[in-house]
Amino acid sequence: MDDEHILLKKSQEGDIHAFEQLIESYQKRVFNIAYRIIGSYDDANELAQEVFIKVYRSLSQFKGRSSFSTWIYSITKNVCYDELRKRKNKKVVYIDEDIKYDNNEIQRQVEDGRPQPDEIAEKNEIKRIVHEAIMELSYEHREAIVLRDIQGFSYEEISKLLKCPEGTVKSRINRARRSLKNILKKNEELLNEYYVK
Repeated sequence: MDDEHILLKKSQEGDIHAFEQLIESYQKRVFNIAYRIIGSYDDANELAQEVFIKVYRSLSQFKGRSSFSTWIYSITKNVCYDELRKRKNKKVVYIDEDIKYDNNEIQRQVEDGRPQPDEIAEKNEIKRIVHEAIMELSYEHREAIVLRDIQGFSYEEISKLLKCPEGTVKSRINRARRSLKNILKKNEELLNEYYVK
């Protein structure tokens, strides 16, 4: 029995210290998945916390039919998509939209918290461009490419997570890669430094 199984068993018996050790290696991965689906650093942080609360509360329901990482991803995906569904029903306020007050319009002022150009390293710039390109993909394609190319899940694991045949998974990933490549062509000088498999 490996360490993860031992920690999982102890966690299911209510050992909080074991649970903290168990999820330690998943924290960055869960955050990255949430960030790729939601697109906001702060929201991804909050949703990652929500995921681990759900994981803790649902530990007794984990029966080992899939790997623990697949189970955690499934919870992460559900938490993120629940959030996206909630947002669809909310009024969106754009930061460049003027505020209407007593028949007057006041320009909304928001502090620009982005780093100055001289602070942005080339690697971070490439990451930003790739992230924005990924956010332009459909949910279906974004999910497939994040699972395969960013999180490294196998086709078989993705097939189980998305509840669709492996052939469909491969097709979605190929379409997602083509779409991503076309989006990235807008930034040709950076495309040479980012390899889309």
